[in-house]
Amino acid sequence: MTTVSTTDTLIRVLPGETLLEALERTGHDVEYQCRGGYCGSCRLTLVEGEVVYTQEPLAFVGPNEVVPCCCVVKTPIKVECSLRQVETSADDKSQLALDL
Repeated sequence: MTTVSTTDTLIRVLPGETLLEALERTGHDVEYQCRGGYCGSCRLTLVEGEVVYTQEPLAFVGPNEVVPCCCVVKTPIKVECSLRQVETSADDKSQLALDL
């Protein structure tokens, strides 16, 4: 098991989990379409560390980029990816203000 540092937090990757699965499981906002490395819509900037592709992506992968749908984390890595923003309703905001 290894770790991924994102813009917002540090997460652990479970055995057998792709980087995309780990990011989804922990509430990160990652766009994706094919889940097979064909389209590249899940492409992220890899700041540091190393991944290994379970299948070589057909999508273009530039320097310092990673296609998380078809890779596993080899060493602790850092990627540019944020937690999903949760919309709050007016009622939720009112309740939050009351709780303060």
